[in-house]
Amino acid sequence: MCPLAVRDEKLIEWIGQSLGLKDVRLGRRLSGGNSNITQLVEHCEGRVIVRRPPDNAISSSAANGVRREYAMLAAVCDSVRVPKPLAICEDPEVIGQPFIVVDFVDGVSITTSLPSAYEVSPETLNSIGVQLIDGIAAVHTLDWRALPLRQPSAPPQDYVIRQIERWVAVRRKDAVRELPLVEELANWLNARVPKTRATGVLHGDFHLDNTLFVTDRPVLSAIIDWELATIGDPMADIGLMLAFWGERLVDSPGFSFVQAVSRQVQGVVSREQLAARWADATGLAADDLGFYMVFALWRLAAIVEGAFVLCRRGFVHDDYSRGLENDVPALLEEAAVIAGLR
Repeated sequence: MCPLAVRDEKLIEWIGQSLGLKDVRLGRRLSGGNSNITQLVEHCEGRVIVRRPPDNAISSSAANGVRREYAMLAAVCDSVRVPKPLAICEDPEVIGQPFIVVDFVDGVSITTSLPSAYEVSPETLNSIGVQLIDGIAAVHTLDWRALPLRQPSAPPQDYVIRQIERWVAVRRKDAVRELPLVEELANWLNARVPKTRATGVLHGDFHLDNTLFVTDRPVLSAIIDWELATIGDPMADIGLMLAFWGERLVDSPGFSFVQAVSRQVQGVVSREQLAARWADATGLAADDLGFYMVFALWRLAAIVEGAFVLCRRGFVHDDYSRGLENDVPALLEEAAVIAGLR
């Protein structure tokens, strides 16, 4: 990896030359996103965004996320609300790792509180929920076979089955503590995989924190952070978004900040109502919502446990990774409650 000052200088030079921009300068890192770094870049005519693997990435596969994100954004940007991809750099001489440049989207990231211009009311939260569902429904109704994407090497309708197999194997191979619910929930999921499964463009990590909204009103600006995108079962996106929406089913839930605004007031649109709206918009069945919520929480716990493994072994030392000591078991516990195992 280049020294920081040299790397920044090379990045600035590459962006200026590749995109024909003048007076390029690095801005601040933007919050959000634990898989990739998101950095603002300013120039004489506006702003763009750089997405790259984290500084502490220790696996060469970490770069696959930005490649996947660029390919998916390029395929869907003319049809749905996403940042427009501008360039991808594979030259390790620039900053030592691949990165992508996307257009800047003017919007606000909503986490634990509403923007100051928003009214705190059920109507506002209902609008946010509807915008989320309608936004991802537009993604799920794309004809993925007609998109300029590499065709899946395995049947996309088996996405859930493959994910269960993959993450059980990963957690068995790379473990630093006992998490018996990983296996228990995997067995529960394997026994209940829906017989009929749809296929479509899958964001892979869809929830409010991975979107931008208009600053002064609850209207979706863009769906962001596409590094886990693939062709798979669209209900996996719905399961994750709705698992985090509304009242949580355990005390001190894992990642309690995600979509916390949906719990600010009473009378907010329910999970079931949002799932029904998605089904109406897509023509797909929203049956087995409980299964997909269990799958989403279980999969998320299995994935992010990898960061806790790195933390326990001394490779990373950030607050996010340390917090996984409690967040991962809490996610698994919540999945177990939904599954009726607790």
